[in-house]
Amino acid sequence: MTDLPEFARNGINLASPRLGAEAIYATDDFFADKSRMLQDAPAVWLEDKYDNNGKWMDGWESRRRRQGGHDWCVVKLGVKGVIRGVDIDTRHFTGNYPPAASLEACVSDAAPDDKTVWTEILPAQGLGPSASHFFAIHSAQAWTHVRLHIYPDGGVARLRIYGEPVAQWQASDKKAVYELSAVRNGGRIVGYNDAHYGTVWTLLTQGRGVNMGDGWETRRRREPGNDWIVIALGAPGIIERVEVDTCHYKGNFPDRCALQAALMENVPQRSLIQASMFWPELMGEQKLAADTIHTFESQKLHSLGPVSHVKLNIFPDGGVSRLRIFGRLA
Repeated sequence: MTDLPEFARNGINLASPRLGAEAIYATDDFFADKSRMLQDAPAVWLEDKYDNNGKWMDGWESRRRRQGGHDWCVVKLGVKGVIRGVDIDTRHFTGNYPPAASLEACVSDAAPDDKTVWTEILPAQGLGPSASHFFAIHSAQAWTHVRLHIYPDGGVARLRIYGEPVAQWQASDKKAVYELSAVRNGGRIVGYNDAHYGTVWTLLTQGRGVNMGDGWETRRRREPGNDWIVIALGAPGIIERVEVDTCHYKGNFPDRCALQAALMENVPQRSLIQASMFWPELMGEQKLAADTIHTFESQKLHSLGPVSHVKLNIFPDGGVSRLRIFGRLA
């Protein structure tokens, strides 16, 4: 969707279960369980589905309040991160959406309790029926939990918390090898030529793909050339190992792949993408196979010194489930 705000187009959903996010407490979720609010897939409407409490809804829904007050839900983010914006989506909630909502955040090593200090990052905003509501967040602090307040009650189909994960490096260990590309360590996608299928940012998440939609896949290329994607590492590093996983891609995996890399700090994104055409080769073309983890050790990699960005080239097109760039902090 080209009409999405920049924070939603380029940010990572810190509230995604793929990252380990959880809805850990709600004042009430009588009609629809709080965990549904965080699901990655868009909310669905099932016309004839009911349960013991009433109409089944895809999201979090509290009962009608009769004694005053309002409802709220605490969400543990998948990774600690700086929040750039949110989407409070009331899709399919038409006569039962909350008229307003606000958001607080905190930093806590454990589940928040009565002593937790919360900071309001989004004052109360009006909501409407069955729609996404995007709000920018102006806070430079990194948070671990958020608390969504709805006024007074009702249903929210999806809560997306867009931002940038903050890595917790143990920088004192100079020999430690980290997954520099991992989302949880601040890795992110900064550009690609095509991403017709799949969910691009899951390329940098933990574990193997759950299905063929859990990764980066391009359309079938009908013209000369190859497809590519550019990744910003969580911190500049010296690369020692690379993994390219084609899990679930069997009739549509790339025939070959190659890597380029460079140290590109404080360079505007548009200039960075243009410059990536001329980055030095980190790894020459390597054959790929279906549904396989391909590991490329240091003997396959050129010594480039510290790099901050990596470009994965696939030939000519296809799908990659996970890309992992391992190295030492520079």
